[in-house]
Amino acid sequence: MDAGQDRRPSGGDGGLRSAVVVNPVKVADLDDLRRTVNDALAAAGWPEPQWFETTVDDPGRGQTEQAVKAGVDLVFACGGDGTVMSCVSGLVGTDVALAVLPQGTGNLLAANLGLSTDMAAGLQVAIERGRRLLDVGAVEDRYFTVMAGMGFDAQMLAATSETTKARIGWPAYVMGAARHLRDRPMRVQIRIDDRPPVRRRARSVLIANVGRLQGGVRLLTEAEPDDGWLDIAVLTPRNLRHWLALGWAVIRRNGRVPQMEVFRARRVVVTSNRAQPRELDGDLISPGRQLRAVVRPQALWLCVPQPEEAPDLAVDAQKAGERGEQLIEEARRE
Repeated sequence: MDAGQDRRPSGGDGGLRSAVVVNPVKVADLDDLRRTVNDALAAAGWPEPQWFETTVDDPGRGQTEQAVKAGVDLVFACGGDGTVMSCVSGLVGTDVALAVLPQGTGNLLAANLGLSTDMAAGLQVAIERGRRLLDVGAVEDRYFTVMAGMGFDAQMLAATSETTKARIGWPAYVMGAARHLRDRPMRVQIRIDDRPPVRRRARSVLIANVGRLQGGVRLLTEAEPDDGWLDIAVLTPRNLRHWLALGWAVIRRNGRVPQMEVFRARRVVVTSNRAQPRELDGDLISPGRQLRAVVRPQALWLCVPQPEEAPDLAVDAQKAGERGEQLIEEARRE
């Protein structure tokens, strides 16, 4: 994190040049959002940001690349995990930082790195210029910051309706998961770096950059977003009792989780005996028989809170939120 602070853009007295890439489907009142963000940044001494709306054909990568070419210092990703992932793909390998203004129900990156789901906190974290340089995972020409998966996890996402997510939030995923607990396993071959492949009958294979799932549940206790490794979890429950034991161990944060093996890799190739649903950072991609991922070390600058004492950065950004609310109120009074 110190390296991130050293290379933090100063912006001079005029603040940083920024852009907002927003998914309009996720926002109840786009005009109100625009006023709030513009006024808050102006109150902080920043110039007015550029605004880009995502589309079905381009969920954020192209707009982010446009913003980078225009010379911005920072891009706000305003939407769900799909919007964040698309913005990441446009920022990997650049010096332009990503700030997250969560609007969806998943927000896995927010859960893992102490990024509050509160709009005011998201703005304040960016304004205070805390930075962390993260690894990302690459799958084909796309990137993920949290995890990629094949099998059960993607089935769960496919079975969870947007309406239910909007109504009850992350518990909707539990309902989606329940529909697939008894599905048959897949036969997979997993090649870790240059080692001989391992073969398993698995329900899910997760390739993780960080360790938390929906609801803040920590599946992989050793996974860190800037250690240069991907953590691979192979879930092998065969019946409901196995699922319950696995879930209970994860919730209790036991050192050993039954029906789960963990590997570490710089690159990994998972090959199934049949086409499987697949996902990146909670966003479904096309089904396939293979999931191939490689780590890109120190590839993304992310705006994060800077708590004085927090070995685990997944802390509530409550103080930043309070400062952000005060900034927004001051901006509205002007």
